[in-house]
Amino acid sequence: MKTIILYSSLFLASCFTIHRMQAQDTNKQWTLQECIEYAIEHNIDLKQKEQVQKSKEVDLNTSKNSWLPNLNASMGQDFSFGRSQSTNNVIVDQNASSSSLGIQTNMPLFTGLRVYNEIQARKLDLKAATENLNKAKDDLAINVASYYIQVLYNKEILRVANLQVELSKEQVNKTQALVDAGKVPLSQLYDIKAQLAKDEVTQTDARNNVNLALLDLAQALEMEQSGEDFNITDPIAGNPVELYMNSILPPDDIYNHAVSFKPQIKEQEYMVESYKKLLKVSQAAYFPQLSLYASYRTSYYYSYSEREANRSFSSQFKQNGQKGLGLSLSIPLFNRFSTRNAVRSSRIAIINQELMMENTKKVLYKEIQQAYYNAVAAQEKYNASEKSVEATREAFKYAEERYNAGKSTVFEFNDAKTKYAQSLAEQAQAKYNYILRTKILDFYNGTPIQL
Repeated sequence: MKTIILYSSLFLASCFTIHRMQAQDTNKQWTLQECIEYAIEHNIDLKQKEQVQKSKEVDLNTSKNSWLPNLNASMGQDFSFGRSQSTNNVIVDQNASSSSLGIQTNMPLFTGLRVYNEIQARKLDLKAATENLNKAKDDLAINVASYYIQVLYNKEILRVANLQVELSKEQVNKTQALVDAGKVPLSQLYDIKAQLAKDEVTQTDARNNVNLALLDLAQALEMEQSGEDFNITDPIAGNPVELYMNSILPPDDIYNHAVSFKPQIKEQEYMVESYKKLLKVSQAAYFPQLSLYASYRTSYYYSYSEREANRSFSSQFKQNGQKGLGLSLSIPLFNRFSTRNAVRSSRIAIINQELMMENTKKVLYKEIQQAYYNAVAAQEKYNASEKSVEATREAFKYAEERYNAGKSTVFEFNDAKTKYAQSLAEQAQAKYNYILRTKILDFYNGTPIQL
């Protein structure tokens, strides 16, 4: 009985510990870097691209093994009826059977450098696949960052909504006191309560928007179960312009740096070089092909008519053995212009890939230009929003003082409060839009995406 109680206590204690650890894990607030790392580990598209990369590794291994000799074995069993050759090499009427066993190998010695260039092309294909995977990781990182910043923006809007509710609640109490003192009519109390109800609706919408933004982020991370406890940190403190102004660099400077390392450019460069190697593979068909071959063959013959003359199986297999060793040279003379056309197709593929690379560079430059001017515009909008917030804040304070003194109506107070809230919302939008634009510039400049 004591043993049962002891094990039961240990089981309950372990369950409590596991539950507490899970609760601590669910209450964890995720950083942007943790979100990006989780997304890279669990994203299905990245896993598919990893399989493409592994496929290129297999192709490279196959090309490297082309240097090795092959080895094949063969076996045969024949039956003959009627006239056939006897053991004395005389054609007679008899039934006979023969068994054969052979093994042969062939090794390429010279293939016009075809195998060497195939290996080089497969190496370049593997590098291109790796860069394609890196580009997918970069795209996923900036995508996660945009969802992350959207959550921060919606949280800022929720804080503005909370502020509006608190201000309205405060004014409800003050208006109640004014009504009790007979300084304002009862209708103003109803009006301010109606405004409080509107602010609470806005607050509910803002809270729902935060939850939806967190859900979008969790789905972008490929989380199976995000739950209501999924949350993120808010690392941004201070003036964002001062924090991230160093990210706004001239687009030409960013492009000249980006073109040397961005994975989409490196991928295209590797593909161009791969097609050049494949051109040499096509040209290798113009050259003679030299290979070394070796073989061994033996057989067993059995005559049903001359059974007493048949030698034993083992003796025939030993005596009938044939060994062969030699060189094989194949000289191409005319193959219906297939080699010439293959070479032409390879040259066309090179030109097309070079055009694709130039187009990729132009697209990259356009994206950097757009990101730069968007960041500059976002910075100017944020600076303007700060002035708007300061002006509407002062206007609201003045309206609040007049309302508390009974010198203005609730409509004037609500109008000033609404304009103040609107300016705060616009400032939040400008703030996080500016942060996102600077992070995009960091992305192009090769700076890790951090907040």
